[in-house]
Amino acid sequence: MAQEQFRIGVDVGGTFTDLSLIDEGTGELHHFKTPSTPHDPSEAIQNGLRQAIDAGFNPKAVSHLGHGTTVATNMIIERKGTLTGLLTTKGFRDVLEIARQQRPHLYDYSVHRPAPLVDRWLRLEVSERFTADGDELIPLDEAAVRAAAAQFRDAKVAAVAVCFVHAYRFDSHERRAGEILREELPGVPVSLSSEVQPEFREFERFSTTVMNAYLTPKMTGYLDRLMHRSRELKVSAAPHTVHSNGGLMSMDTAKAFPVRTCLSGPAAGVVGAAQVAQAAGFPNAVTFDVGGTSTDVSLILNGRGAYTPLREVAGYPVRCPMVDVHVIGAGGGSIAWVDDAGALKAGPQSAGAVPGPVGYMRGGTEPTITDANLHLGRLNPVALLNGAMPVDRDVATQVVSAIGRRIGASPDVAADGIIRIAVANMARAIRAISIERGCDVKEFALVAFGGAGPLHAPFVADEVGIPTVLIPEAPGTMCARGVLLSNVSQSFVSSHVAPLSDASWREVLARAAAMRNEAQAWLADEQVPEGLREYVRIIEARYVGQNFEVRVEGDMADREVFVRAFYQVNDEVYGYHVEDRGIEIVNIRIEAIGRIATPLREPPALAGSLAAARIETRSVHMGEDYGGWTSAAVYDRARLPTGASFTGPTVIEELTATTLLPPGWSAEVDCWRNLILTRNAH
Repeated sequence: MAQEQFRIGVDVGGTFTDLSLIDEGTGELHHFKTPSTPHDPSEAIQNGLRQAIDAGFNPKAVSHLGHGTTVATNMIIERKGTLTGLLTTKGFRDVLEIARQQRPHLYDYSVHRPAPLVDRWLRLEVSERFTADGDELIPLDEAAVRAAAAQFRDAKVAAVAVCFVHAYRFDSHERRAGEILREELPGVPVSLSSEVQPEFREFERFSTTVMNAYLTPKMTGYLDRLMHRSRELKVSAAPHTVHSNGGLMSMDTAKAFPVRTCLSGPAAGVVGAAQVAQAAGFPNAVTFDVGGTSTDVSLILNGRGAYTPLREVAGYPVRCPMVDVHVIGAGGGSIAWVDDAGALKAGPQSAGAVPGPVGYMRGGTEPTITDANLHLGRLNPVALLNGAMPVDRDVATQVVSAIGRRIGASPDVAADGIIRIAVANMARAIRAISIERGCDVKEFALVAFGGAGPLHAPFVADEVGIPTVLIPEAPGTMCARGVLLSNVSQSFVSSHVAPLSDASWREVLARAAAMRNEAQAWLADEQVPEGLREYVRIIEARYVGQNFEVRVEGDMADREVFVRAFYQVNDEVYGYHVEDRGIEIVNIRIEAIGRIATPLREPPALAGSLAAARIETRSVHMGEDYGGWTSAAVYDRARLPTGASFTGPTVIEELTATTLLPPGWSAEVDCWRNLILTRNAH
């Protein structure tokens, strides 16, 4: 085994940390799962790597280690970053506070925006000013920058963000201020908006840069610990981190730009699911990732995940290219509760990894969705993870019964009610990213993964009207597998707000060429071989007078070709185009891609018989709408042969997840070892 080479993908979730290993020679996949360690996620990664080593894998044969993480997201949600200072242009210290002058909820005055990540007394101003055209109105007051550094030093800030008004185009003042701050505050990381997010719209740029500074010290500490722990186990490959657009970046890049990891884990899942669905013949799909804490859904069109340039993380806007993932607080660990009006609820609060669901016997006391599934017999009543994780169905029944008494219902009705509420919430999230955007879900497949996705997928599909469900191999580790399917990538951007003309088009082409050189140098620093490098040019443009731009992708050099492409994209996004209206360029992007991912390979067919894969027959409550308690066949997925087909009611168990097939549904194992679930014709 010492001659073999392995690539490892890791996903750090709220409840479990998953590892997927692929043999680069044979394409064979191996999966491991270990409880997450919220106090230090790198500890769980080390535990997972140790599991793999104990199973016989040589750590010195690891050629690549990539991971998706929720560390940055959790720091923002829990406000556990570091004390941060902001240096800005005189008159602009309150940009973070004023924001867009919009209430987060139009009619509910009890809903407030979160407080800025930098308190007002640490938002300091200095004299400097460029015009939007690049004329220097006011030189940088370097003495004021040094005075601000002294104030930051006295306040013991751990990081500083520098955001000057027109630094997205003219960055000389901002860079000089950064030099002075680094000189005056050695060891304190400084984030410049011209490096973090060089785009116009100052509030979003300020917010993104401040968040980057706020995350940097602790994210750096986490990544250093991860490097140290992997080195302790003799893994020499330097860890890469998934960023929010689904690509990978090196340790140094992740330390410099931690804000780009805010959707790290979910993005990897979408990348993996898109490739698996495309290979199985479903280029249009909805990803449905249900973990212990949340449900993440996203749209895949023509084999590619949807992207967005802006989203909020815990109420704070972050502007950078990212996979468009809709997240709700509904996972296996979501807590069931009764509100003041006596109505049953499920989530968004979660029992997480610690203490977890009551049935996990780790100190949990409140009923969760997992406890409801245990009571209903949908999960193995003895142990999960192929017997490695004992569970107690009786205590799960006790807490479900207790909440049932509060609403005047039997344990069965209470448990079924908890699941139905969760399914309704999940279905609502899917409608938000599909039906509400004009997509006919009857033409889509639901790709269900995560530890709890396959358990709820047919019920959610019935609720939404999706006729087909795809359950990939080892669905509980799909996000980790997605890391193995991710390439190194980074987006380089330059704002150039100008009406489209011959002169501005020449400027666009010149800037794009310069940015391509910059992207080429970055890929060289990332040690990507020249033959694996790829560059995608994107021009973001809009009609004059519009507020939001569309993305036009391609290397067209002719202006008229670009205009026709703009019309086509505008038709796709807004349903119209106007040929006699002026077009305005907004941003120029170069996506640098290093194609290092392991391509999908069709696995060998699995031999055997359906009878040999059958474990037992178990009494399972499929839900009141599906006949209640019924006798269901239970199969070991690892022993299901390729081409096997069967009908519900059925339970399919495996290491990382349990799939439930209710009455009225059929399933087949395809050549990629996916389970393809279809609703029977009535």
